[in-house]
Amino acid sequence: MRDETNYGKGFFGVLKGAGAALGFSFLASVLFAALLQGTAISDKVIYPVNQTLKVLAVLLGALLFVRGEKGWLQGCAIGLLFTALSYLAFSAIGGDFSLSWLIFAELLLAAFAGVVGGVIAVNIKR
Repeated sequence: MRDETNYGKGFFGVLKGAGAALGFSFLASVLFAALLQGTAISDKVIYPVNQTLKVLAVLLGALLFVRGEKGWLQGCAIGLLFTALSYLAFSAIGGDFSLSWLIFAELLLAAFAGVVGGVIAVNIKR
């Protein structure tokens, strides 16, 4: 029989992990935008840097909030939820909710980063 307390902890851990990833991603994006304003950095670096920041955000969220068993699944859920929430948040900020095939690549990348972060998180002695 499933222990409902552990289920709730995993669910809220995923929510907290996605929230932390979203907060980190937003803060890092604002800092990166400020850096771009003040320097002559090429626009070609924007997409790779943003993707790197998203991966780091998902890893951070998973490392901070994944506990217990099935860390890979919790981390994957953090990555997928983060991608959905960040798409909504950044689309609302930009005023454009159009979808492209890149969202699927971002979902896969974030899910993979979450799996890696979740596996690491459950194997760290705390």
